[in-house]
Amino acid sequence: MPELLLELFSEEIPARMQARAAEDLARLLAEALAPLAPADVQTFFGPRRIALACGIGAAVPENRSAERGPRLTAPEAALAGFLRKHGVARDALREEGDFWVLEKVTPGIAAADLIARQLPALLRRFPWPKSMRWGGTSAFTWVRPLRRILCLLDGSVVRFDLRDGADDGHGLASDALSEGHRFLAPAPFAVRSAAAWLGGLRERYVIADAAERRTLIAKQLQDLAAAHALHIVEDAALLDEVTGLVEWPVPLLGRIDPAYMDLPAEVMQVSMRVNQRYFALRDAAGHVAPWFAFIANIPARDGGTAIIAGNERVLRARFADARHFWDADRTRALQSRLPALDAVTFHARLGSQGDRMRRITRLAGRIAVLIGADTAHAERAAQLAKADLVTGMVGEFPELQGVMGRYYALHDREAMEVADAIRDHYAPRGAADDVPAQPVGIAVALADKIDTLAAFFAIGEKPTGSGDPFALRRAALGVIRIIREHGLRLRLGPIIAAAAAGLPARPDGDELLGFLAERLRVQLRAEGARHDVLAAVLGLGIDDDLARLLARTDAVAALLGTDDGANLLVGYRRAANILRIEERKDGPYDAAPDADLLQLPEEVALAAALDSVAADVARLLGEERFSAAMEALATLRPKLDAFFDRVTVNDPRPELRRNRLRLLARVRAAMHLAADFSRIEG
Repeated sequence: MPELLLELFSEEIPARMQARAAEDLARLLAEALAPLAPADVQTFFGPRRIALACGIGAAVPENRSAERGPRLTAPEAALAGFLRKHGVARDALREEGDFWVLEKVTPGIAAADLIARQLPALLRRFPWPKSMRWGGTSAFTWVRPLRRILCLLDGSVVRFDLRDGADDGHGLASDALSEGHRFLAPAPFAVRSAAAWLGGLRERYVIADAAERRTLIAKQLQDLAAAHALHIVEDAALLDEVTGLVEWPVPLLGRIDPAYMDLPAEVMQVSMRVNQRYFALRDAAGHVAPWFAFIANIPARDGGTAIIAGNERVLRARFADARHFWDADRTRALQSRLPALDAVTFHARLGSQGDRMRRITRLAGRIAVLIGADTAHAERAAQLAKADLVTGMVGEFPELQGVMGRYYALHDREAMEVADAIRDHYAPRGAADDVPAQPVGIAVALADKIDTLAAFFAIGEKPTGSGDPFALRRAALGVIRIIREHGLRLRLGPIIAAAAAGLPARPDGDELLGFLAERLRVQLRAEGARHDVLAAVLGLGIDDDLARLLARTDAVAALLGTDDGANLLVGYRRAANILRIEERKDGPYDAAPDADLLQLPEEVALAAALDSVAADVARLLGEERFSAAMEALATLRPKLDAFFDRVTVNDPRPELRRNRLRLLARVRAAMHLAADFSRIEG
């Protein structure tokens, strides 16, 4: 296939936008050039370019088709409308039977012509999150000024420009030129293929492939740290960002001034990451090392001595600022900051952070009683949990909320359980984070998340398919993970009702429980578990005890994993299908079967089994002996198999047919004691 290479070369693209831009380029080009069937698409992105290489068809072949028009006897107006629709004259039509027929010919088009036709409009509508105009009066926008467009088809330039009527598109036109590193090899160079482009860039100090660049940076940092018996603190987001900042990565190591080594480790790491994109290091014992690593974009003649010295100087200034906040914040106790929370708006319709603090405090005390945590400590931790929001350090580094609260609580001589709970009440912040480990932290974390859910559901601010601005899905998953990982037995319904106290409106508890159940189903699906089994159990109604709900779900899934369970499901589906058809005729069949009309041994045996099994399953479920309940249910399998083998349900005698359908309805009802098996997939 012919090779298409497209490079869009610009001023520096923000790192956070590069990967998405490359994805958008591939998507838009696949749509625009769909008739050429792009294949083996590779994307590239970096600080000054997004690019794409792929194979495409050489041309779009001519296409002939026939479209039937009006009848020969149709009114003249109908024929005129058909001709107008297709932009043809009457002599373009032919007669075929009783109809006019138009032979349509779509001329073929060479790949280069289609590319030249489609790309200007594609680039003009490119969906950057933010874009800018520059120079002159052109309406063309790009994330940063676009400087070059390289577009080759099998080594030949595909000619087009960005003019649009009177708009000159900044005079940008496609050519066969690219540029290397801004400082090390800035001169343009000619390109004839994707391989030559990649090789030419590498010769000019640019690694175009972002994945290769990222892997190289990670290895460079590891090797540099290992040479000093250190290791890099893992930070995938920072690694991604740095990958988008450099074209030719060069690792360097700087020293941290000993005067700042007593700052909290988290303060040092966040200050380095947020302000300077530096990587933190630890020694073999896991302690903070007096070093930092960073990636330069240029190899220095002096081995980096001047660059390192400059970065050490900048870091001292950053740490001096952090020291100021650290020292100033500790001059006041967290307790003294609580009145300031009343001046911080949480949400216009939900009051201040002070209002929220008081709600969480009440709720944390209630939850603490239920999980056996120290109530006084839980309420104290909840009271202080948001106080660090009005400290200087958290104002500068919001990422440290909770973390700084713990440090300041310990400085104020609060109990360790209280301080740890202040730190942990935000956890888990993401899928990779641990949940709180201690009871007090668990109580406050649950109170914080349930208050968030109840509050926003109360004012109708619920997640939609297109957005979740208040991170309610994350809050729900946090509640679920805490309960699951600690095996907590909590009834969420009363807790949600308690959370409604002090809110401007009462949330719909059932709706919120349904939202939590749906998040649980999504989580199970992500884990590869039988999420359809959860849906089947929920089909009987929402259980607000998630631990009990999961135990029941696991028991049903285990049943379905056995031969008896799988075959029982087959029998259930057969019974349910028969009932669905027959109930449309003269159902329902909810009445108890008439024992005097049970004629065949197999229906007698099934009826007898149902009497005992239904009672046993109901009792065992009530005792939360879910596995035993499923074992009891499985004993129906041979009786049901025998029934279908020997008994004709739709007997010509109406009374027998009706009685046997009632028997099948009892089978369905017995199965539905455990779950709605109609929701099981497969």
